[in-house]
Parts: sequence; structure tokens; C-alpha cells
Amino acid sequence: MIGFTFGFSSILILLVAALIASSVRIFREYERGVVFMLGRFWKVKGPGLVLIIPVVQQAVRMDLRTVVFDVPPQDVITRDNVSVKVNAVVYFRVVDPEKAVIQVARYFEATSQLSQTTLRAVLGKHELDELLAEREQLNADIQKVLDAQTDAWGIKVSIVEIKHVDINETMIRAIARQAEAERERRAKVIHAEGELQASQHLLEAAQTLARQPQAMQLRYLQTLTTIAADKNSTIVFPLPIDLLSALLDRFGKPTAP
Repeated sequence: MIGFTFGFSSILILLVAALIASSVRIFREYERGVVFMLGRFWKVKGPGLVLIIPVVQQAVRMDLRTVVFDVPPQDVITRDNVSVKVNAVVYFRVVDPEKAVIQVARYFEATSQLSQTTLRAVLGKHELDELLAEREQLNADIQKVLDAQTDAWGIKVSIVEIKHVDINETMIRAIARQAEAERERRAKVIHAEGELQASQHLLEAAQTLARQPQAMQLRYLQTLTTIAADKNSTIVFPLPIDLLSALLDRFGKPTAP
């Protein structure tokens, strides 16, 4: 009889110990427990030590850290009918554990699928040039749309980054030709602007020389100095009569015989 009592007490102690062990939950700093009482939501508990009544209560463990996942390449047709493949990376985290458990069955899969459809929808509204040049703005647009739709699930989408935009070879050659034509256009415009500025300066110089005859004489003298530096050439340089007018005035006109 004593042995039976001892055996029953040991079993009872083991059952109590197992019951206590099954009722203890330890949640880390980045974890929360969504507790249900008889199938109904009760409260969110954690971090630290949490006691759960077996059978009566159930707890779902949720991770609040930022999750990073790659959006697989998506076929996107831009507004100017160019087919490209685009992939991206999305950063999100759970901000409301209650909604993430109750409002959606598998929040990670739901966010992933929504990211793919949103990527195609947003990029399809833009032309290829915008897709290549305004990537930061497109990232912000996709993040805003995703965050608005996942808010009901208790999910916060913080960052969306477009990683690669793959274009077929035909379109790459067309873009190269377009870039070359644009560079040629800019070169011609710059050359024309230079010619215009040069002609304006020449016109101003001519007007200045016309108003000041002495300046014209100085210009002829400078030209003679430049020519004299080259000793291997014989140059016939016309000397305007205006340069000799001062001498003629000084000695007077010759008298007739």
C-alpha cells in the first residue's frame, strides 16, 4: 500500500511539473505572443516570461523584426509598350501582432504576392525612360501603395528597392542609337552657340574700330608685329593711306610745278 501511494504521488508530481512546463512561455525582446482564450482573442503578451493556461489558452508567437525578401523578376510592359523584366527587394515588419494573426492567414506569403502585383501595376504606368532615370521616385510610389494595402494586416512596408531592369538586346541598341543622336544634337547646338557668340563679338569689335580710327591703326601695327615674327615668308601687306595722313598733314601737300 505504501509503494502504491509513493508511485501515485510521483506520477502526480510529474503531471504537475509537466503542466507547469507547458504553461510557461518565454518571449524574446523582438517577439510577442498573441493569446487566445477559448478561441477568442484575449491580449498580446511579452516580452519575457508569460504563463499560459493549458487547454484554455493558446499563444501564437510573432516575430517583430524586419523581414527582407526578394521579389522574383516580373514581366512588365511599360506605358510606351516596352517589355522589361524587373525584380526588387522589400523590407517589412509586423507592427500589430493581433492583425497579423487574425486578419490574414499567412502574412509573409500574402505580402510577397501583393508585392509582385503592385510592382507590375505601378511600373506599367510609366515609360521606359522614367523607369531608368527616376528609380527613387518609383521606389517611393511602390512603397506607398504596398504600405497602404498591408496596413489592414498589421504590416509596415518600410523600404522597396528596384534591383535590376533587364532589357532585350534590340531595345539596348535602340537606346544606344538614341543616346548617340542626342549627343550629336548637343554638339551641334554648342557649336552653333559658339559661332553666334563669336559673330557677336566680331560685330562689337568692328563697331568699336569704326568709331575709333586710332584703334584701327593700332590693330594694323599689331598685325605687322605678328607677321614679322615669321622670317621665312615674304608677305605683301597693304598699308592704308590713313596711317600716312598724319605725315601728309605735317609736311603739307606738294605744290604743283
